[in-house]
Amino acid sequence: MTGRASSMLIVPLAAEHAEQVLAIYQAGIDEGNATFETTAPSWEAVDAAKLPEHRFAALDENGTVLGWVAVTQVSSRCAYAGVVEHSVYVRPAARGRGVASALLKALIDSTEAAGIWTIQSGIFPENTASLAVHQRAGFRVIGTRERVGRHYCTWRDVLLIERRSPAIG
Repeated sequence: MTGRASSMLIVPLAAEHAEQVLAIYQAGIDEGNATFETTAPSWEAVDAAKLPEHRFAALDENGTVLGWVAVTQVSSRCAYAGVVEHSVYVRPAARGRGVASALLKALIDSTEAAGIWTIQSGIFPENTASLAVHQRAGFRVIGTRERVGRHYCTWRDVLLIERRSPAIG
């Protein structure tokens, strides 16, 4: 699946994007409101964890990765076969250009085509930009996991968000 939106090309996320993907991930980590992680994993770990048919990169006209989105399986139990958890990250210099929206659209299109009925994620309440882009993409906050984990010695809340597909079920 590929698509183009205002000088941005959405392509399947591949090993050739690894270095830029990990740098974008680390930038999100360094900002402090993207994840509990403190260092980006190896490409091998990302590649093994993320479902290959539902991961995309947004590229500019020069092939620079502007952002990426990917999902993991929530559970191996058959009742949860249609539920995935996603991550979306955008290069700091590319924010405000619709990159996250384009990536979420590609993800929603691919998951719905595969019969996936729920995309979920956890977002720090302080990450208001991420919450806004997800709301525009049809996600809703379904709860708050209070003091769910420590991040740099501070307890953090996480908002659990989900998008239920209107096309499935």
